[in-house]
This record gives sequence, structure tokens and C-alpha cells, in this order.
Amino acid sequence: MSKFVYVSGRHCLDFAGTLLWRRTLRTELLDTVDDLRIWAQEAGLLDDMAPPTSTDVHQAVSVREAIYTAIASAISGVARPADAQIDLLNTLARGPLPTLTLTATGTTRSEGTCANVANLLARDAIDLIGSADLAKVKECSNPDCTRLFVDHSRGFSRRWCGMAECGNRAKAADYRRRKKLRIATPL
Repeated sequence: MSKFVYVSGRHCLDFAGTLLWRRTLRTELLDTVDDLRIWAQEAGLLDDMAPPTSTDVHQAVSVREAIYTAIASAISGVARPADAQIDLLNTLARGPLPTLTLTATGTTRSEGTCANVANLLARDAIDLIGSADLAKVKECSNPDCTRLFVDHSRGFSRRWCGMAECGNRAKAADYRRRKKLRIATPL
């Protein structure tokens, strides 16, 4: 079972979610060079990636933080990303993307490097900030969770990053609270 989840509705937001619990227990999911490769493959961005290095992981974490800061500030309107983060995203967005090829059997295959993936993610983040979907970006309602997601639900009523992650926990806790209240309050 993978430690990564892809529930945010955009690759850039799923990538920003590779650091969990930003306000409390800060849990890093990009611990190794294999983590970066696995994330990109599971996200469907690359079928084959050149082996990452520790420098690639360090760069990916910088890109992730620039993406998170830029999008969080765009939806809150309160803070602004550092100029270095804006420059990083703009520079990466101009870079080459993974190579997509069509095979003789009619399937597609994508190949590239960590840099190609970073370029793609930066471009996705900038596209999101400039799109109408920015108004649909929310932070998970779990007070400890800091995952951002695009709410495409009917009525704009989605509250959780994902049901398996935070939604089921919250619903179970709410059920236990209601049950305890019923027991404590006799008819």
C-alpha cells in the first residue's frame, strides 16, 4: 500500500500534500530518492524516470513548498510567497516537460527526469492560480490536516481532503460523540 494519496484534484496540490500536518506533527513523505520516483509514477506523471538523486529530492521539497505557499496565499489573500519562490515557479514553468510518446500499439508512454516533473508541477500550480478553479480550492476541515483540494462537488460542499484520510475519522468521532451524548442524556 502506498503512503501517497491523490485526492486533491490537481497534481500540484497532491504534491503539496507530501508534507502532512504542517501545523502540528509535520510528517515528510519525501524521505528518499525512491519516494520521489514512486510519487511521480503513482500520480501518472511518468512511466519511467531517470534515477533521482538526493539533490533532486532537496529541489523537489523546495518546489513543493513554493507551490503550497503560492496557492495557500492566493486562496487566503493574506500572505504572499517570497520573491524567490515566485521566481522558482516561474523559472520551472518555462522548462521542458516529460516526453510523451505514442507507441505502435496505440498506447502512450511518458519519460523524463525529476526536473521535468518539477516543471510540470510548477506549470500546474501557476495554471491553477490563474484559473477559475482557484475559487474552489479549500483546505481540509480537519483542524490538523493542511491538505489543499479542489472542491468539484455539487453544491461546493466537500469538507475533507479525502474520506479515507480525514472524512472517516471525523465522521467516526462525531458518531462516538453523539452516542456518548445519547447515553449521558436519558429519555
